[in-house]
Amino acid sequence: MTDTLGDALPRETARVREVLSQYEETSRMPGGQGCAFAIHNIKASLAAADKAMISGDLVAMIRAYEDLKGIE
Repeated sequence: MTDTLGDALPRETARVREVLSQYEETSRMPGGQGCAFAIHNIKASLAAADKAMISGDLVAMIRAYEDLKGIE
């Protein structure tokens, strides 16, 4: 079975939102202040993905998907 972008991108955004919550939790711990830059970048990537999905811009959706796949 082949995944479509319409299936894969929302699944990837959900995964990255979980990663974001882990970074946010870590940032509240002692010594976790270094997470701020990563949190900012992850939020920007998620916003770009949301915008691409809402607009239906296929090229932007592909870019967003590839960007989100790189977030760990």
